[in-house]
Amino acid sequence: MRIAQLANPGAAFFSVLGQVTQPIFDAGTLFRRQRASEETLVQAQAQYRAVVIAAFQNVADTLRALQADASAVAAASAAEKATEESLGLIRKQYSAGSINSTQVLIAQQGYLSALVTSAGARATQYADTAALFQALGGGWWNRVDVAPPPPEPDPLKFL
Repeated sequence: MRIAQLANPGAAFFSVLGQVTQPIFDAGTLFRRQRASEETLVQAQAQYRAVVIAAFQNVADTLRALQADASAVAAASAAEKATEESLGLIRKQYSAGSINSTQVLIAQQGYLSALVTSAGARATQYADTAALFQALGGGWWNRVDVAPPPPEPDPLKFL
């Protein structure tokens, strides 16, 4: 007999009443969901801030490295020039007969070593320059998601 009462049109009222009052008696579920969404937003903002700070730090580190590289290249170039002059003087002394060939070879070895050091300093500077382009978002001029501007129809406009 109770199953027959569920088919009664009056039973539908209690079904609708239960559905309407369900959000009222959710024990704070909606509030907690809103709070969780707000905390997720705060977390995303903190992550974005950390990424931006890391990007600035990366650029600053690269600029500092380039500054140090400039000093290293200057020192290596000065050492290269000094050993080259020294080698020239030693060759003149060898031609005059005042020193032997071993000393010329040692001077050549010093000059070549300074030359390698100078090339290494320049290579480091070039690598750090490439790192700066990368830290600044390198390759932005080759983006494929942005169409290049159409060519100018009037070639004389720039003249």
